[in-house]
Amino acid sequence: MLTERQSLILQVIVDEFIQTAQPIGSRNIAKQEHISYSPATIRNEMADLEEAGFLSKTHSSSGRIPSEKGYRFYVDHLMSPSQLSKQEIKTIKEHFNDRMIELEKVMRNSANILSELTKYTTFVLGPEAYETKLKQIQIVPINQQSAIAILVTDSGHVEHRSFALPGHIEQGDVEKIVNILNEKLTGVPLIYLERVIQSEVVDLLQQYTTSYEQSYELLQDALFGKQASNIYVSGKSNILMQPEFNDINKARSLFNMMESEDQIAPILKMNQDGLHISIGQENNMEAMSQCTLITATYSFGEKQVGTIALLGPTRMEYSKAVSLLDLWSKQMSHSFQNWYKD
Repeated sequence: MLTERQSLILQVIVDEFIQTAQPIGSRNIAKQEHISYSPATIRNEMADLEEAGFLSKTHSSSGRIPSEKGYRFYVDHLMSPSQLSKQEIKTIKEHFNDRMIELEKVMRNSANILSELTKYTTFVLGPEAYETKLKQIQIVPINQQSAIAILVTDSGHVEHRSFALPGHIEQGDVEKIVNILNEKLTGVPLIYLERVIQSEVVDLLQQYTTSYEQSYELLQDALFGKQASNIYVSGKSNILMQPEFNDINKARSLFNMMESEDQIAPILKMNQDGLHISIGQENNMEAMSQCTLITATYSFGEKQVGTIALLGPTRMEYSKAVSLLDLWSKQMSHSFQNWYKD
């Protein structure tokens, strides 16, 4: 654990580096109004912090910059949420004042506004359209190994989902499954499908199909297999404007990652409820090794349904980013209760 003096020096270095992106020297720290230590004392403490892995030294300067370990200690022990301006709070609350029926518009505007407020790249992982109800389902075998599930909603949306058929399932069972689903699930909101299946459909599968396990496997693959992630992105160019990404190869790698929904979606989905901060190598992706990803979930009732995320350099303005995401996720969760309550 760091001493009080070391913690204060580390906090000053992180705060200064966030603002300037330049290595911080002992003389710069000594000039701070709330610092009463001499440059010599500060240099000794900086050397100890570097030896302990909280700081690193650049080749071009005698100053120090925070390491990932330093950022992690700062986030966990030193950072305080910043006070948002009245205008920032007003901008966020106005976004949720009206009932916005078009969920896609809510997600897209959320990404755009957060990106503008923070100057970072914003991702919004949207939920299913909760007001949409299932109208009809069909399962069309393509061959003995695969089939397509066709879901039609009351809004007229038609979705095709390809999936592998369980081995040796009989065609008669497929027809029985479709009949049961259309009888029990027609008119059920998409959010409640799984609940109704467990309470009303499972017993019927056991009663009327010759192979319950294979029938249930087909049902799971057809309704709850891999689906589109519904990701909205804004401000991709923001992060590329940061000095950390002047290297064209690093910038290209990061941009390619942001373009790939298959890479982004699992990252946004991996964290549990709440707010999480992943710094540098903690992201487990080479393209994000110099980035920080802050995610916050929002919910519908007690069910976590989506994620909002900010992607920036490890030199991110953590306190403001955390404050904005925390307020946004709470507003989003509250608004979902009002928009889609019975």
